[in-house]
Amino acid sequence: MSGSEGRGRFIAFEGGEACGKSTQSARLAGALGALLTREPGGTTIGGQIRSLVLDPATVDLSPRAEALLMAADRAQHVAELVEPALAAGRHVVTDRFAGSSIAYQGFGRGLPIEEIRQLSMWATGGIWPDLIVLLDVPGDEADRRLGADRDRMEAEPASFHAAVIAGFHAQAAAEPDRWVVIDGTPGIDDVARAVSAAVAERLQLQV
Repeated sequence: MSGSEGRGRFIAFEGGEACGKSTQSARLAGALGALLTREPGGTTIGGQIRSLVLDPATVDLSPRAEALLMAADRAQHVAELVEPALAAGRHVVTDRFAGSSIAYQGFGRGLPIEEIRQLSMWATGGIWPDLIVLLDVPGDEADRRLGADRDRMEAEPASFHAAVIAGFHAQAAAEPDRWVVIDGTPGIDDVARAVSAAVAERLQLQV
């Protein structure tokens, strides 16, 4: 696991659409000198998967096929980027990880939660974040931030996004030692300070 002595620490940002993950993950990675990556699309292969999954022109993609594509992206992501960096002692910050599959394909699409979890565990070889930061933004605020030009996931109905957010909160409640929930509605700097404080407290890292 990534918390072993001599290894880097692994931090994932999770949350619904337009919650500020990309901004805050970049801020934290810069402060830590960490490897910044994302899912889907952190690798060249993952970029192709990202284009397929998020393209509004992709129609009739079954929930199971979607889950398997995300798992394939994650397997390549861990093998190519995450595990080598952690093994070399470098911290890794990712914009989304397995928590998103559980929330989107599990709670959102209605696939069995434990099957999605086990699929991700198999894809990653058991690599799991040391800390997961959930940026919490109400659905109406997220909808306002998104605007009109939306990808395939962003264009899902409000009921889907509500189920996804509920899925994130269920995971955070089930693993309070691994997850921290941070209000994503204040300004960027205020959220960044809250993230830094949580990372310093939970992982004893100087930010």
